[in-house]
Amino acid sequence: MAADEIDTTRIEAAVFRRLRSHLVERRPDVQNIDLMILAGFCRNCLADWYREAAAEQGLAIDKDEARDIVYGGSFADWKGQHQREATPEQLAAFEASRHER
Repeated sequence: MAADEIDTTRIEAAVFRRLRSHLVERRPDVQNIDLMILAGFCRNCLADWYREAAAEQGLAIDKDEARDIVYGGSFADWKGQHQREATPEQLAAFEASRHER
């Protein structure tokens, strides 16, 4: 791997860690459905992408392990502490955003 590829990988890894830290430490209140509406992805998507990237490197990580990494602990714990029931407005916005993509 060329030096610039190594630097790019390190930078991308640092960005991922910062995004994860931001979602875990600063904004655990942001609901996954709101992320899906606004950005088209959520914490679960990040965990899926993490698992898929690991598989591309020959590492087997299951869904729960990947979620533990992204959520900074168990998904069940995060859900119990932070996830609220989606409002009718959120559900409608989510459906509308799915049709736009």
